[in-house]
Amino acid sequence: MNRNLTPEREDEGGDAGAKSFFKMARVLDCFSRTQGSLSLTDIVARTGMPRTTVHRIVASLREIGMIDQDGRRGDYRLGLRMFHYGSVVLANLDLNRHARHHVQNLHQVTGEIVHLHMFDGSQMACIEREEMGDIRNTTLTTIEAAPIHCTGVGKAFLAFQDEDLIRRIVAEEGLEQRTVNTITTIEELLEAMRQIRELGYATDREENEIGIQCVGAPIRDSRGRVFASISVSGPTQRMPLARLTGLAPTVIQTANSISTELGYDAGKRRG
Repeated sequence: MNRNLTPEREDEGGDAGAKSFFKMARVLDCFSRTQGSLSLTDIVARTGMPRTTVHRIVASLREIGMIDQDGRRGDYRLGLRMFHYGSVVLANLDLNRHARHHVQNLHQVTGEIVHLHMFDGSQMACIEREEMGDIRNTTLTTIEAAPIHCTGVGKAFLAFQDEDLIRRIVAEEGLEQRTVNTITTIEELLEAMRQIRELGYATDREENEIGIQCVGAPIRDSRGRVFASISVSGPTQRMPLARLTGLAPTVIQTANSISTELGYDAGKRRG
């Protein structure tokens, strides 16, 4: 075992080792999509830990490949070993395993692109995407991210969260105006969330990309918490409002079927 994994001495006991891992997590949490490269000074400021402590932790993380350093600028970024861990997590997600055949069925029924997303703390991370390939009826699977305030999957998730979380996400991520139709104020967003809760589904009417519209529905875990969503999207010509509304029950049913496979019991929750 690499002894640098635990900066404190081994004779300080298990508690010291646990504290070291918590400190490492604080360092790793400093990095984000918008702040992917940080200097040592940046990390010190974000963690509030002493510079010598941060330097020691960063050195340990760098040695095991969880952090890389730019040879010219000296800044740090997450290492490829983190990508490896993330890939393992995605491959073993209960959501991915239980939802795949539902995603494929929804794609076959609608003939449109189907996205399965889950919240990653700031955006909706796509773990399954099904669409027709150029050759015959092959399906393609890709991983991508989607903004949370202007997509069907994002709004379907966000509408079922506490208002405090909604406001925190908006404060941290902002409400970028992707098109002329994008919601750009917290007041408009909260009203849209209320309407989505009443309907049980969300729509993206060219809010993220002109020429693309979609309809999404929330997915719940065994405790009834919305943590993911599924959507059907396509060109506006094929996905006008009437078709979005018509597809909504099918998308909701698919989301509910996935939730049931994950252990959610809607009847029990009502009781």
